[in-house]
Amino acid sequence: MKIKAALKEFEYYLRGEKNVSEATFDAYISDLKNYEYFITTYRNKVDVKEIFLEDIRKYLASLKRKHLTVSTLSRNITSIKTFHRFLMKEKFIDYNYANTIQAPKKVKNLPAVLSIKEIDDIIASIEETSPEQIRNKTMVILAYSCGLRVSELVNLRMNDLRISKRYLDFVGKGNKERIVPISNEAIKYIELYFEKSRPFFNKSNNLEYIFLTKQAKQMSRENFSIIFKKICINAGIKKKVSPHTLRHSFATHLLDQGLDLRLIQELLGHSDISTTEIYTNISQEKLKQVYLEAHPRARK
Repeated sequence: MKIKAALKEFEYYLRGEKNVSEATFDAYISDLKNYEYFITTYRNKVDVKEIFLEDIRKYLASLKRKHLTVSTLSRNITSIKTFHRFLMKEKFIDYNYANTIQAPKKVKNLPAVLSIKEIDDIIASIEETSPEQIRNKTMVILAYSCGLRVSELVNLRMNDLRISKRYLDFVGKGNKERIVPISNEAIKYIELYFEKSRPFFNKSNNLEYIFLTKQAKQMSRENFSIIFKKICINAGIKKKVSPHTLRHSFATHLLDQGLDLRLIQELLGHSDISTTEIYTNISQEKLKQVYLEAHPRARK
């Protein structure tokens, strides 16, 4: 099969069988179009059966010369390996040479986390005198209250909300159902938002998504990211933050309060406990910092 045709089949596979997110789909296809261009142009191969280990290594060597970050290089390798697994699964190739490629080891950087006081300062800094402010405050409180990914927050629909039962029931990352309890404070602001704010945005009677813009459209990840960063600047937060920082802070604060790591995994919707374990490292770093600041001889 020709590489271009195989890549088109792979697109259908990602959309249909795998049902990946839009961001994951875009990343795979962007990486693989560059891969296809290299294989056809510089290696002069047009059929997927003509791609051998040397061809893949040559392409990866060309990426390394571009001084890409480890995470970008790892993502490209993942895209290529996933593509070749698909080719093998569909019997478009006889041997999966990509299977022998090892991704470079990533250096795990601990995510930025806000303290409880900084969370309080951020929430307190948002006034409630306009529909936009009420919406923004509700989104911040709900994201922190439930540990939501920003994509989950902006994609919440009216039927995902169970106010009487005090929880969210929605489909999160990986097409998995998540049930997350909502705090009393979040319930209070959701009700305020529905009463004072959402009717202002709901000019076109868009009843599907909970959080809307002035144009009566669904709030986007990019829009909320800009809004949140402005809020943090106004609150005097000096750390480099994003809406995802609220999720990291949610998990870290629960761990600091003694909640079991397995329960935090469930609340976050992590399929692998090792993903959740990074928050134990954050708590250990915090403990070390407190010790160094408090012990009279620790810095000697």
